[in-house]
Amino acid sequence: MAEFNAKLFKWLDDMADTLYAAEGRAGLAAPQIGILRRIVVMDCGDGLIELINPEIIEARGSQTGPEACLSFPGYTGLVERAKYVKVRTFDRNGEPRILEAEDYKAVCMQHEIDHLNGILFIDRVIGDYLYHEQTRHKISVLHALKLSHAQTPG
Repeated sequence: MAEFNAKLFKWLDDMADTLYAAEGRAGLAAPQIGILRRIVVMDCGDGLIELINPEIIEARGSQTGPEACLSFPGYTGLVERAKYVKVRTFDRNGEPRILEAEDYKAVCMQHEIDHLNGILFIDRVIGDYLYHEQTRHKISVLHALKLSHAQTPG
């Protein structure tokens, strides 16, 4: 559980700066940048949303579409997600919130909350293949994992 203090505020602010540092980013989960806390920042087109200790409490419907991730730059894959989600979370002041999302925003929330639960979008890819964003070449998820480990220093 996150403590609602100056350190949390700094993490949230730094994560938002990182999110907005390049175009095309929709969300960032704290574990992606080495912060082992249940914190997410996201902007799916209608402003910054901060999720602290989020939990999906309702999901319904289905939608399938391409997803990408900062953890696997340059690759996309088809993923099935709920079309609607209801999320229980806290704001930066420790106030409980219930957020509802549909369509793309629901995908973003599910994708980022998955990161907090140790699940990557490649774990949910339909058909076990990713596609390179520029060349559109098909690559197996296993091959993409090998490439990502080869690029990891140390």
